[in-house]
Amino acid sequence: MTQQIIYLIPVIGILGLLFAMLRTSWVAKKEVGTDRMARISSYIADGAMAFLKAEYRVLAIFVVCVAILLAIGGAQNADSSPMVALSFIIGALCSALAGFIGMQVATKANVRTTHAARTSLGRALEIAFTGGSVMGLGVVGLGVLGLGGLFALYSQMYGVDTAENLNLTITIITGFSFGASSIALFARVGGGIYTKAADVGADLVGKVEAGIPEDHPLNPATIADNVGDNVGDVAGMGADLFESYVGSIIGTMVLGAAFMTPGFVDNFNGLSPVLLPLVLAAVGIITSILGTFVVRVPEGGDPQKSLNRGEFGSSIIMIIASFFIIRWMLPAEWTFHDALYNVERTITANGIFFATIIGLVAGLLIGMLTEYFTGTGKRPVWSIVKQSVTGSATNIISGLGMGMMSTALPVIVLAAAIIGAFHFAGLYGIAIAAVGMLSNTGIQLAVDAYGPISDNAGGIAEMSDLPPEVRKRTDKLDAVGNTTAAIGKGFAIGSAALTALALFGAFMTAAHIQYIDISKANVMAGLLIGAMLPFLFSSLAMQAVGSAAMSMIKEVRRQFSDIPELKAALKVMQKNEGIEMEKWSADDKKVFDAADGKAEYGKCVEISTTAAIAKMVLPGLLAVATPVLFGFLGGAEMLGGLLAGVTVTGVLMAIFQSNTGGAWDNAKKMIEEGVEIDGVHYGKGSEPHKAAVVGDTVGDPFKDTSGPSLNILLKLMSVIALVIASMI
Repeated sequence: MTQQIIYLIPVIGILGLLFAMLRTSWVAKKEVGTDRMARISSYIADGAMAFLKAEYRVLAIFVVCVAILLAIGGAQNADSSPMVALSFIIGALCSALAGFIGMQVATKANVRTTHAARTSLGRALEIAFTGGSVMGLGVVGLGVLGLGGLFALYSQMYGVDTAENLNLTITIITGFSFGASSIALFARVGGGIYTKAADVGADLVGKVEAGIPEDHPLNPATIADNVGDNVGDVAGMGADLFESYVGSIIGTMVLGAAFMTPGFVDNFNGLSPVLLPLVLAAVGIITSILGTFVVRVPEGGDPQKSLNRGEFGSSIIMIIASFFIIRWMLPAEWTFHDALYNVERTITANGIFFATIIGLVAGLLIGMLTEYFTGTGKRPVWSIVKQSVTGSATNIISGLGMGMMSTALPVIVLAAAIIGAFHFAGLYGIAIAAVGMLSNTGIQLAVDAYGPISDNAGGIAEMSDLPPEVRKRTDKLDAVGNTTAAIGKGFAIGSAALTALALFGAFMTAAHIQYIDISKANVMAGLLIGAMLPFLFSSLAMQAVGSAAMSMIKEVRRQFSDIPELKAALKVMQKNEGIEMEKWSADDKKVFDAADGKAEYGKCVEISTTAAIAKMVLPGLLAVATPVLFGFLGGAEMLGGLLAGVTVTGVLMAIFQSNTGGAWDNAKKMIEEGVEIDGVHYGKGSEPHKAAVVGDTVGDPFKDTSGPSLNILLKLMSVIALVIASMI
């Protein structure tokens, strides 16, 4: 039975990838639309792929160098092996491949969603969601295939019949999570710098200075902006959740190995706690596939309800399946000596199930709280809208205050989840709670990746000069996408905290540390430096966006002033502001048409690409090098203090930045749709709108660069500590 389970797990991973391939084929067969739509889509696809290739060329050097160091370190350590380098390379490749798959299908689905929106909201939703489902199932398929395949390989090479052999096998597999986390961090930081540099240029020069929409074809930064949606929100988010997914599984496997003692009896040769997270992840692939079939919306229906039906329906199936899987695999009750706390602890199968449910419920609650603090029409966003009436300063003050307040409830939920999960199953309960939170990553990421595809579809509609009703349909999809993205970020933050804590516990177990005494000078020093790192990391990311954005702004301004056709077209647009184009004079239309294709999109794409590649290196190296230096120079306890500090402030900073940026974004959108404050109506082009655009621009790197990257920073540092624990 044990061998069959071990070999079945990677097979289910392959099933997820096959389903993703079928969905990709289905999207590719849909109609593209007009020649202009196809041309714009090709610009976006070419820009996205050019960025990925440039990024992966740099990362390939990093992967080779680190793999060599891991191989040397593993060869010199009796508790490790040079094969940890192979695990690292495969983890990096799977993470990169997940981003590539998502990017490929997203750049195909965007224009096809636009074309479908010309006739039907329901068909547009179907294509956008199907494109997102390829990303989701590609991530979970690669994760389960990679981890399951390596476990099957190493269990044959090193054996899993004794606790020593099992620990060696899992130690080697931790390299997979290191590889995935490394690529994820660079992808998140690089993609975030790219997209926000373009977005700031398109917003500040296009909207505020020139008075045209960011997606208008005359805006030179618009292609780079749409490319950024893909490299940041599709490839970046995919890599983020991929490494959370595999990190939570590996952390649980490490802690589960501690149960292999003479008193533990099951039907899987003592391996059931190690195999359980892999089995739950594999079953999650199946439930996610089932969930994709119920996401349908009739014409005139609510896309949000349709997406919720798929997500919550899949979650309910997963809860039911988890109950039977846990009861089947684990003994009803067992007692073991918890060496970490030096106590006898009794664990039950029901306790493990309750911990899993706690994780899933905590993820949903954090997602709902995130949506409340960032959602259009909700009280926190309304307060920012009202403050925008008195200018940019009050808009920013209100947004910062709301963002700080938004950390309280999610942290309370996390704290309750940690206490509850620990009560039922110790550190293993916290780890399995993270697995429960991420068990439906396939459908969760599908819903999340649907957002940027819909956003791109709206941009293509604008640039292709399609009828207003098409943009209305894509905007409706995009508005729902903002909500799903908020919930997705909530899941990402919650899972980051639980996964980092699980990996922290696994590190203490592997390093044979019973407790960390913060009264020791070296531990307190590590704690303070760890608490500082999220601020330093965020600073580097924010400054990178600011530097790249300055170059972008200068380039857009140059094109508006130096290209005669663009300059003339802008004057015509300002002259006819508020008048439908059909009512323009023939001469004005001729001037406007002459500017078609004159914007030099390629130069803006090049600026974002060059800046992102150059500026992503330092934050990435900071995250990788710091735990290694502290581990080897300061020892295991000092490294433990460092991890504790970075986890606490990192979680708070991630919530604060993501929620602040999201609220500023939706405050801007509310004003653009038209709001009435104290009897006065405000809309696009009004003074409050300009203030809201400034706030949104400040918030862009918060929510799409430094905030999401902090999730990965926490887990990457913890997994590096776990990898080097046996070498310290």
